[in-house]
Amino acid sequence: MTIGRIVKTLVAGCAIGAVAGCQTAPPPPVVVPAAFTPLGVTAPYLMGDVIGGLKTRSAKMKAAKIRPLGPAEVPSYMAELGSELRRQTAGIGLDVLQVGGGIVVRIPAAFTFDAGSAAVKAQTDATLLEIARTVKTRSRTFVDVLAHTDTSGTPQVNQGLSDKRAAAVAAYLAGHGVSKARIASRGLGESAPLYNPETSETEKGANRRIEIRLVPYRG
Repeated sequence: MTIGRIVKTLVAGCAIGAVAGCQTAPPPPVVVPAAFTPLGVTAPYLMGDVIGGLKTRSAKMKAAKIRPLGPAEVPSYMAELGSELRRQTAGIGLDVLQVGGGIVVRIPAAFTFDAGSAAVKAQTDATLLEIARTVKTRSRTFVDVLAHTDTSGTPQVNQGLSDKRAAAVAAYLAGHGVSKARIASRGLGESAPLYNPETSETEKGANRRIEIRLVPYRG
């Protein structure tokens, strides 16, 4: 998707929201990164197994009495989930991406955290709440929460910060109705930048991000 299309989509979404009104105030505006193109949707960390391994995670889903998807159900189930997420987040400034057979929601860190903090900001509660509302109703998916930093600070500090941020978002989702049996989290620190090197503050902001990966739970 080009930058122009993203801007047009955001403007259209905001215009619709202004006419229709909304129950919760949207998050403050942020600079929308340039389509997240350098890594695209083929980065190895997005294409690998679910966090913790499929066998272990499937056992948790089974114990929680969550019914797996049959092969014929997966395409339509995931397409409907993607469409619903795009409707609910229209105009906010998130990316909802098709990745293999799953979906990745990319959230700029400005929506969720202050610099150097792992506490979800109260004023951006609405962003994650909209995602949680959809994700909890589509229970037949694994939910992987991934957190990334820019290259400011040391790799060790960034790794620890990203671990805490991923855990904070996972806890938020669980606290808003998403089954804990579905959720796992992992911090990736500065190891998977969208922009490398970071040549501007916009690119740094893009590298600081949360990703929620939804993977179909198959029978």
